[in-house]
Amino acid sequence: MKNKESDIRFLKKNLGMAVRKKFNRLDYGQYLLSSVSNFTQTNYAEHSKEFSHDALNRWMRKEKACSNHVWEHVKNDIIFSDKGYLVFDDTVLDKSYSRKIELARRQYSGNAKATIMGIGIVTCVYVNPETDQFWIIDYRIYAPDFDGKSKLVHALEMYHNALYIKRLPFKGVLMDTWYATSGFMSHIHKSGKYFYCPIKENRKIASSDCSDVIGVQAKDFILTQEEKLSGYNCRLCGMDKSIRVKLFLVAHSTMRNEILVSNDLSLSSTVDIQNASAHRWKIEQFHRELKQNTGIQACQCRNHRAQRTHISVCMLLWVRFNHIAQKTSQNIYQIKKSLWSDYLKAQLQSPKLTFA
Repeated sequence: MKNKESDIRFLKKNLGMAVRKKFNRLDYGQYLLSSVSNFTQTNYAEHSKEFSHDALNRWMRKEKACSNHVWEHVKNDIIFSDKGYLVFDDTVLDKSYSRKIELARRQYSGNAKATIMGIGIVTCVYVNPETDQFWIIDYRIYAPDFDGKSKLVHALEMYHNALYIKRLPFKGVLMDTWYATSGFMSHIHKSGKYFYCPIKENRKIASSDCSDVIGVQAKDFILTQEEKLSGYNCRLCGMDKSIRVKLFLVAHSTMRNEILVSNDLSLSSTVDIQNASAHRWKIEQFHRELKQNTGIQACQCRNHRAQRTHISVCMLLWVRFNHIAQKTSQNIYQIKKSLWSDYLKAQLQSPKLTFA
């Protein structure tokens, strides 16, 4: 290595030769930030004077990208709070027209409301309810053919990492019914944190005094008017009998009710748990911004390492967008749109191509 570096210095100094720099994460991130709709390697090569398609492809296949890069870039932006929340959910990158991408597999997409071919990503977002801000702090790519891990295992690993490695201050955990399992909720409870989550209608619940042995499905449980307003103390069948939860029935419409549970027994009304659960939608906002502004779904590379690199840089790009948005009091869509504002003004004043 030392001999190679000395040879390069010799060429620069004595022969005046320009040594080409290596492609890196900053180059790719700048491309994704600047592009509007086409995020392919071919498009980059057509517009870059310095790097070819092959150079970009080689870098993407060799780069060792991981979620730690995201944490290193975002940790100084986060405004921590003891009242904060960790929010877990997953999203699917649509690869419906791809059959040979190594990470793509058929899985259910909540956005498409169907089973599609795509790449699943489990994400963890930190929410500060006092400032109404949120940040991506961790993610995992759902690839059971590579690591044998389920989405629930990924969520549990990220929870451990946030609590014991990153040592983040937070009050509780928000998640949807997919992650509201007995094991995960018990683990959250035993680690001294609260969970706030909906449960499925067929989930069995029993009275807190353990008088019910079999339990009743949540949809068939009858609450008094007072219990509907202040919550019902009970336990969830399948969990440790010592763990008590409070159950709330929230009416979203005349046709749909949502059953919410929490081990935070200090909750005194339906409004309390609704206010806490409302922060769960921050992660949906994150997924929407990520897909619409970074080109995370646009990569068509078949190699799994190249896909992982692309996803990692897109996460970093969202972190950068979010940092600028908070500094300038704009949203991410306004920032992305502003990149082409000067171009449009120039073309309207002096068009390169004329309509007539």
